[in-house]
Amino acid sequence: MLYLEANIEVNAEFSEILVAELAEIGFDTFLENENGLLAYVTEDEFDDIAFKQIMETYAPKTNLFYSLKKIEKQNWNEEWEKSFDPIEVLDKILVRASFHESKPNFEHEIIITPKMSFGTGHHETTSQIMELQLAVDHKDKSLLDVGTGTGILAILAEKLGANDIKAFDIDEWSVENTTENIGLNSCQNIEVSLGTIADEPAKTYDIVIANINRNILLDEIATYATFMKPGGILMLSGFYEKDIAEIETCCEANGLKKVKQISKKEWAAVVFNKPMA
Repeated sequence: MLYLEANIEVNAEFSEILVAELAEIGFDTFLENENGLLAYVTEDEFDDIAFKQIMETYAPKTNLFYSLKKIEKQNWNEEWEKSFDPIEVLDKILVRASFHESKPNFEHEIIITPKMSFGTGHHETTSQIMELQLAVDHKDKSLLDVGTGTGILAILAEKLGANDIKAFDIDEWSVENTTENIGLNSCQNIEVSLGTIADEPAKTYDIVIANINRNILLDEIATYATFMKPGGILMLSGFYEKDIAEIETCCEANGLKKVKQISKKEWAAVVFNKPMA
């Protein structure tokens, strides 16, 4: 069976959006690379018109270039495993695959199946949220993980003591991978579902995490605030340092106060608090 490989050069903040869009038109495998992503679809499932419409929609919003070529079917997991290295965060968290050796000197070890979803911890936004989580009391807390990806932020939350965790993602494949990773880590307190924040039943949480992208965050921050308990914490990432002011303005308009920010390679992560009434 022949596959079509779409080599898409795009800014990282748009990668997850494109994965979701392309999954809707038949693409079933995705690999990150330093320039963007590789997306794969069987030749008989490829819809040229729909593909070009997606590219044309996002081209004006970011630097985007792509090329297409036919390839033979490959062992995708084998290819992904070749490029997957363990991630270390502050010498306290180790994110590894089952084929990596355990390192007992780390306080927290997360095992994931390194397939083709995003949120493996390699990207600065994910690792920075994990760093921020280490500084927040999770003991017996409730937590909402918006756009969970591989589930590692929710898994870390349980390892840090959270006992009521809800994670969701718009991508069905990510939900499947998160469920698998929850099992690998023997987590008992995480519920995962398919959907968006609009599909979530009304409930308030001690901690809300959203590692997505600037545009979605700006659209949804007002909604996140409604899911926060008074005194609750909101952790945001998926945007650049230059976007912090706009993110902060939006949060302040919804009654949230910035309490901490960190950055790495121009990517930012910020913590906000919902003051007690």
